[in-house]
Amino acid sequence: MIGNISIDTTRYPNGRTHVLIGGAALHVALATAHAETTAHPIAVIGADLARLHARPWPEKLDLSHVASIAGASCRFDITYGADGQVMGLTAAYGSAAALTAHALAVLDRSDCDHWHVCCRRPLDVGQVLERLVMAGHPFSLDFHLASAAEQIHAAKSALPHAGAVFVNAAEYQLLDDLVAVNQLATVIVSDGPRAVTLLRHGRAINTELPRSGPVTEVTGAGDTLAGTFLAKVLQGVAEQEALASAVTAATHQARDPGLSYEPP
Repeated sequence: MIGNISIDTTRYPNGRTHVLIGGAALHVALATAHAETTAHPIAVIGADLARLHARPWPEKLDLSHVASIAGASCRFDITYGADGQVMGLTAAYGSAAALTAHALAVLDRSDCDHWHVCCRRPLDVGQVLERLVMAGHPFSLDFHLASAAEQIHAAKSALPHAGAVFVNAAEYQLLDDLVAVNQLATVIVSDGPRAVTLLRHGRAINTELPRSGPVTEVTGAGDTLAGTFLAKVLQGVAEQEALASAVTAATHQARDPGLSYEPP
């Protein structure tokens, strides 16, 4: 999982604020590990996440490709609306500025069954995806609404080669505007508490409705869906069953308070 591991501050309309260890690479990898598939997040962290490697992670989460450098880690400050959609986001990329070079170096020396790219700033998505396509590696990817238009454009030529693309409903509209979605093998579209849809070459072939219930922290729910779905498919599970497992895992993630950040 190539992407950020970050310190996230999340803000909600009722005044709740959480400071968490987050980042798409960590959330996707954690979900994959919880689904009993070995996951290797590829990220760059700073000194303020020095305790990361010492936490009690699942056995199948391998942090050997998480590089540590001096300085501050990537930080996101995210404001959510009442419907759980992102209303505002500010970022200080910090150590993540070194992610592209680190990811390309890992790509040159690692042999994985599947690569997942979390298409977020400041990663140079075009470079990474070009390397994956040229090498013939199987890969999937996801986006984040705050930078989705830019990142979808950067990924445009590689998208038909992706095994799966994960987006939310708003990101799907951007995707549909920029790409012929009937050329994409598999697209999974989440929509908050509404049904998740699996599209095959632009045609809906399955939907899965999340169970209703209290929501504590929505950050990472979409990443959890992606990681669980990928793990199940790689294990040979049928896509319909994989989607059901992924939606259940994402629902549980939204009810969890997340990984509280403790400064070193």
